[in-house]
Amino acid sequence: MGADNFKIQIRKGLIEFCVLQIISRGEVYTSDIIDELQKSKIIVVEGTLYPLLNRLKAANHADYSWKESTQGPPRKYYTLTKEGKDHLKELHLSWIEVDKAVKKIINTKK
Repeated sequence: MGADNFKIQIRKGLIEFCVLQIISRGEVYTSDIIDELQKSKIIVVEGTLYPLLNRLKAANHADYSWKESTQGPPRKYYTLTKEGKDHLKELHLSWIEVDKAVKKIINTKK
């Protein structure tokens, strides 16, 4: 596996965690999620986000509401559900475990 493929696979594994983390801060519009993910280089293509948001909604981890916009049609704003908050906590604990394990391997000297 090349370095580029490695980065792609890592990002794919982390995108749900990152999206839930962004939504956990409060009501958020889809384009704001996309902007933050692109700035942090987690995703480059916005088409990646929409299927994930649909899966999060179907799993009852996220919900949305429509809000009127002064710049066009109503916008869909996402929030976390109770189940989503619990799921995010589980993912965060998993991230801590994986991060610790990788750091341990990286820092082990012969």
